[in-house]
Amino acid sequence: MRSERERIAAIAELAVGIGANVQPDQVLTVSAELGQEAIARAVAEAAYRRGALFVDVSYYDPHIKHARLRHARRETLGYVPPWIGERILAIGEAGAARVSFQGPLEPHLFDDIDPELLGLDLLPRTRESITVTAKEQTNWSILPFPNRDWAVLVHPDLAPEDAHELLWQQIERILRLDEPDPVAAWEARIAQLESVSGRLDALALDRLHYHGPGTDLTVGLLPGSRWISGRMRSIHGIDFVANLPTEETFTAPDPLRVDGVVTATKPLLVPGTAPVEGLRVRFEHGRAVQIDADAGAEILRSMTARDEGAARLGEVALVDRESRIGQSGSVFYSILLDENAASHLALGNAYPFSVHAGPDRDRANVSAIHVDFMVGSDEVDVTGVTRDGAEVPLLRGGAWVI
Repeated sequence: MRSERERIAAIAELAVGIGANVQPDQVLTVSAELGQEAIARAVAEAAYRRGALFVDVSYYDPHIKHARLRHARRETLGYVPPWIGERILAIGEAGAARVSFQGPLEPHLFDDIDPELLGLDLLPRTRESITVTAKEQTNWSILPFPNRDWAVLVHPDLAPEDAHELLWQQIERILRLDEPDPVAAWEARIAQLESVSGRLDALALDRLHYHGPGTDLTVGLLPGSRWISGRMRSIHGIDFVANLPTEETFTAPDPLRVDGVVTATKPLLVPGTAPVEGLRVRFEHGRAVQIDADAGAEILRSMTARDEGAARLGEVALVDRESRIGQSGSVFYSILLDENAASHLALGNAYPFSVHAGPDRDRANVSAIHVDFMVGSDEVDVTGVTRDGAEVPLLRGGAWVI
């Protein structure tokens, strides 16, 4: 078994290597939370070994957000000082690399906060980050990093030390660090996903239909919608893998053609908020007109009221049961992991590059938010309908059938 230092170094090498693909003489920004100093330092070391020009690390402290939500006036919670956004835009203009980490450090910190307020303050997320990503100005990657509190959330029946060790083992397998050559293993998996994306593109689908327990939903696609997998390329010609792990193929839907009801198959934990459990959403003519949940519905109701596009879909992603995350059988309370365990939808902003250049790209959804929620399982069938009306089974029992 590897030591903790060796485990951290292995994640750092993935982050700056096949993940963000940090280039010689490139600036790297690292976004971390207090408690993630060890991985931030390991990433800095790995990046400088690759020839990075400068590594800029910023830390987010959720306790500061907690204090704001407890004491600040409600009408001020949407305010973000302009220099925070300007920094993100400057990072984009510099063509920097970006690395960040997920894994809730204090998952119950916001339990005493009104859920509606949690949807008003989106930090650490910013609108400018969405802008920079949409413009493909940076090569970036998000990865998981285990901690004890997160481990107890995922494995509440185990002693903290045992839960932490099990979470580490799961993360190592999910990141393919258990393979003799993790990079080669990722190249093989990404090639599979790119093959699926190509087959979906060739079908020229007009819409998708989801059917399963509590779900009967139709999602229209734009004529220019293009299916993309985890490997992307910046405008500077740098290939990178935005999410590690990555198990999805995704595209931008038509934000005006979504109708029906959908029931989430996993809990949702937006970073900086509390969990949303048992989510149910009803769409009419593209808009989420009813949002209910067993817990936390007010968080999404508040977020989707933020702007015109926030209550519409910006992403549709399909994931098969070959995902190592799904095979683990665990719910991770991490969008990064849970969205790569099951097919998902995202409320809010679309990735413009998931629509072919042309008039359809202007029709893709625009919003200050992008929130993924999981809707796939072995019990949810996904069927494609081509532009000439032919039905094509896509996922059955969680497996690809195309």
